[in-house]
Amino acid sequence: MEIGNKRISLAESSFHREIAAGRLHHLDFAAMAKNKFSIEAVEYVNTYFKDASPAYVAEVHQRAEDAGVRSLLIMCDAEGNLGDPDNKLRTQAVENHYKWVDAAIILGCHSIRVNARSTGTPEEQRRLMVDGLGRLVRHAEEFGINVIVENHGGLSSNGALLASVIRGVNHPMCGTLPDFGNWRISDTEEYDKYQGITELMPFAKAVSAKSFAFDAEGNESTIDYPRMMEIVHSAGYDGYIGIEYEGSDTCENGVRATKRLLERLIGP
Repeated sequence: MEIGNKRISLAESSFHREIAAGRLHHLDFAAMAKNKFSIEAVEYVNTYFKDASPAYVAEVHQRAEDAGVRSLLIMCDAEGNLGDPDNKLRTQAVENHYKWVDAAIILGCHSIRVNARSTGTPEEQRRLMVDGLGRLVRHAEEFGINVIVENHGGLSSNGALLASVIRGVNHPMCGTLPDFGNWRISDTEEYDKYQGITELMPFAKAVSAKSFAFDAEGNESTIDYPRMMEIVHSAGYDGYIGIEYEGSDTCENGVRATKRLLERLIGP
């Protein structure tokens, strides 16, 4: 089955074990993507940067430029909750992301990916997330950077609720990064992944092809990839599909297996 002429990128989080163990340096990630996997677009993780200073970010950018690799987005974690019920903490979380908007500009990225976590009733969380996201989007808009939200645990993994948050923000530069695998709402509740992807794809500005394990035929054994890619195709999405491997095999094997599967589904 061919799903159209999609492009494949590589998420830095696929190599969290290598980075944590010192086997891969953040500055070498883009060149590794190109030289080892023939992938020419990457997605960074903010916590792997030494810092967000313009000089350091410019060095990251130059390394990618030298390798002929395009920087697509920065996945931002550990900067506070954009839906925090405490207005002061919510404001701080919004402002904590400003430096990553600046970094995205230097890198030539189109987006920063954020988490819109909150507490309270679903309606309270929705209201707070709309407020925090809206404030950040209005800041990022000035610099041409999208703010996109991933289904990343808690009520953000409720596709219908997250879609309603994006509609509530009601801004063309606020969208989603649907992840094939992040649908755990709580220890006892998991959202239907295919329903969730369907609900988030109308707002997608990036897509994360999460993978965990593969069978003897090269199919992902925990996620119906043909079904997922059909949903992506049906939504009219024509951007990059980002490989994000989180299985128990080596990162290299997992990334290669995911890439082969995507290439088979995408077609020439």
